[in-house]
Amino acid sequence: MPTDADRRETARAYLRASAETKRRTADECDDAIVAAADLIVRAFRADAKLLLCGNGGSAADCQHMATEFVSRLTKSFERPGLPAIALTTDTSFLTAFANDCGFDGVFERQVQALGRPGDLLIGISARTAGLRSVVLTGADGLLASLADVAISVPSTDTQHIQEAHLAIEHLICWLVERDLFSSPAGVKRQEAAPYDH
Repeated sequence: MPTDADRRETARAYLRASAETKRRTADECDDAIVAAADLIVRAFRADAKLLLCGNGGSAADCQHMATEFVSRLTKSFERPGLPAIALTTDTSFLTAFANDCGFDGVFERQVQALGRPGDLLIGISARTAGLRSVVLTGADGLLASLADVAISVPSTDTQHIQEAHLAIEHLICWLVERDLFSSPAGVKRQEAAPYDH
């Protein structure tokens, strides 16, 4: 049975490993993060929308990121809502399509139905539909070569990759908000760091 000292050491080791993944992400992924934010800004400026998809914990991340765009990232930066849709939330469609056709096509079908040229997809490649794409993945991510921008967290540990993805998602939202609404009329603006949430 582990002692309290063992459990504390396990907690410290886990958090240090997570922090190290984020440090390496900061060093290795900054260009891709800024490029992804730029694609999103261009899509929103062109009155296009953002579609997000992912499985498991990544499905929750898609919903979280879509919420940050539609609502706002922080209370200190008021701005209009932005059109972002998580393709992971319509349980009636997901279960019906998976039951009738198999799960493999659940996101593809929604992109066919909802995506329009100029829209941006985060999660999978959708070039055939005229959409640009961004993927967030780990070091061994298979979709990186299919995307316009790939943010590949330098780790193969799923938990630490997901923890880094959340930080990246918040950072992208922060960059996009400030780029789109840095000084618009009627928008209350108070400078805030991306970590003031």
